[in-house]
Amino acid sequence: MKNPDHRTPTPEPLFPLKRIAIDLHYLPTLEFFAAIYGAEELLLFPDDLYQRQSFLNRTRILLANKVETLSIPIQGRRPKIPMRLVKIDYSQKWQAIHLRGIQSAYGKAPFFEYFFPYFQKVLEGHGASLWELNYSLLTICLKLLRWPVNLTVVENGQIPEEVLDLRGLIDPKRHFSQNGYYQAHPYVQVFGVDFEPNLSVLDLLFCHGPQAEELLKQSLKKP
Repeated sequence: MKNPDHRTPTPEPLFPLKRIAIDLHYLPTLEFFAAIYGAEELLLFPDDLYQRQSFLNRTRILLANKVETLSIPIQGRRPKIPMRLVKIDYSQKWQAIHLRGIQSAYGKAPFFEYFFPYFQKVLEGHGASLWELNYSLLTICLKLLRWPVNLTVVENGQIPEEVLDLRGLIDPKRHFSQNGYYQAHPYVQVFGVDFEPNLSVLDLLFCHGPQAEELLKQSLKKP
């Protein structure tokens, strides 16, 4: 009997463990989603320390002539503090910059008009916490990918047994080829002749909509 939504059944994940501890990134990269592919539960730790120059407050999108990094400014330059205490600095008007950048990058993408309102609503809000913003955006990404993943917030910071801990491994300073999760699988992008790998999942969602899940599966790094 044919699958009613014509989607390929989800394969077993690369790792036998289906509970994964992961950092809460801002509009995560394709490497992030390749790393959690097949997981049934993601464990998130609000008391983990905020790391500067990380994916916790930045993402990458493809404009007409370059890859642009979008960064969320945070209040103060204090020593490392728990993610749940990191406050967003709205005095810098970053929301308009990010929304304008996303519209410039993907306004002509096939699925932009369908998916953009989900992100626009969250990005136009004024939640004080970076943690809350990232959590809301990750929930939307998983919804649009149609991944039935449970998100569990671990308040005490203790990692349970039988959990694959990927925290700290997906980082802008560490090329994705150094990890064992994602390999570049070209797909049609809005701009450029040469494929630009490992952008924000926005790139894949806006360009390919319901095919995003299948394309992500093809980008899983083979053992």
